[in-house]
This record gives sequence, C-alpha cells and structure tokens, in this order.
Amino acid sequence: MEMALDQAGEVTDDALLVLFANGDRSAAAELTARLAPRLLGYCNRMLRDLAEAEDVVQEAMLRLWKMAPDWQPGAAKPSTWVFRVASNLCTDRLRKKRGVGLDQIAEPADDAPGAEAAMMQAERVSALDAALQDLSERQRQAVVLRHIEGLSNPEIGEILEISVEAVESLTARGKRALAAALASRKEELGL
Repeated sequence: MEMALDQAGEVTDDALLVLFANGDRSAAAELTARLAPRLLGYCNRMLRDLAEAEDVVQEAMLRLWKMAPDWQPGAAKPSTWVFRVASNLCTDRLRKKRGVGLDQIAEPADDAPGAEAAMMQAERVSALDAALQDLSERQRQAVVLRHIEGLSNPEIGEILEISVEAVESLTARGKRALAAALASRKEELGL
C-alpha cells in the first residue's frame, strides 16, 4: 500500500487512521501524538478543568478509533472530525455544569520558566480566560479554535457545523468583545 504524504513528507492523518483500522497500533500512537495536545488545549480552555478536558479528549479519541474501520479518506480530515466531536462533548459538559461558580473551577497550571515571566503570563492567561468566559459559547468556541488552536475558518466551520461566513462573523465579534474587555488592562498586562 502506497502511503499518502503531506507537504512536509509525513504520512497524512487519513493514512494513519486507515493504517490503524488495518491493525497498525503505531499509527494510532502517531495520530494521537499529533492530535491530542491541541485537542487538550482546546478542551481545557473551553471547560477550564484539566481533568474534564482530559476525559473529553480520551472520549473523542476513542470515538475516532471506533469509527476508523468505516473512515472514508478525503471526506473529512481526522483532525476536523475529532475537534467537532470534542467540541460537542465540551458543549454537553458545559450545559450540565451551568450554575457552577468560577471559583470552583481549577485554574490551568503555567509551565513558564522565570518567576516574573510566569507571573505576567499567568495574569495574561487569567485575564484572557476571564474575558473568554464573557463571550457567548459560540463566539468562545470560534475564537479559541481560530486564534488559540490555529485552525482555519473552513475547519472551524466543519467543526461547528456553520458556514465560513458565520465563523468569520463569530470570530470578528469575539475579538472585538475581547479587545473591549481587556482594553483597560493593557498596561497592567504588558500588552
């Protein structure tokens, strides 16, 4: 079987999923290494609870492995598919958690090396997370997927099941709301 390679010369996500479906466990490990870190970052920002985010990533990846034998290469990207699943799982968990106070949600740990840099970065992350929580759920999803996870507008459209124009509108409104929310703290945050 000839391997499909991406522009960097690596085996594509599609090819890895097909290899896994055919019994290659190393393909699953490689695809997990590619997808899980970004997926965890997204889920952690959405849920603000690392343990919950890890559970969602695990569930989303399990669903990807279960449907691997039926995967149709080229129909969708595995990354887009698994982000859509994770997004839906996060939404389900957030709906169940309504009413939980922000004080009850654990703050994500910061791995920055220097103490001063760590404190400034933690303050920026905290300010951004707080501002993100004031956005509507859809705006928050679009902004996090676009500007934090680096996905393209068409990929976000697939994940959220909306048009590219709707993604652009959500991210633009979300960015304006974030800028307004953080404007008074620019100097304090070193922005």
